[in-house]
Amino acid sequence: MKRFLALPVLLILSGCTTTAEATIAPPPVCESWDAVQNTVDHIRDVNVSANGLSALGPYLTQLRDELNQLAADARAQFSTEADALRAATDQLGASLRAAKDNPDRQHLSAVRASVADVRTTANTLHNVMLSTC
Repeated sequence: MKRFLALPVLLILSGCTTTAEATIAPPPVCESWDAVQNTVDHIRDVNVSANGLSALGPYLTQLRDELNQLAADARAQFSTEADALRAATDQLGASLRAAKDNPDRQHLSAVRASVADVRTTANTLHNVMLSTC
């Protein structure tokens, strides 16, 4: 009987994981973050020009949905940073609407700045989540 107890103890002491330990999934907040990060990357890659404005709309809608899921998964742990990203996303929406109405240099510049702000606040959220995900 002692030999059967020795194997789990040796696995723990040697740093090996058992099959059950190796299959533990990351917390839901990590999956939510991956979805948000993917959409933020798509937003960053859009060329903000007259035709690029229409490409931002669906990504913005998708990002809002993903942020709602992230906020639900993160609960209070990352709410400050998630709220900042939500605010940056809302500002991008406002800048996008203004640029669609008047696609001049000033409004397109505001969209570019909003895209950069979304990227920055997304990075901030990611950095505080690193210990969890």
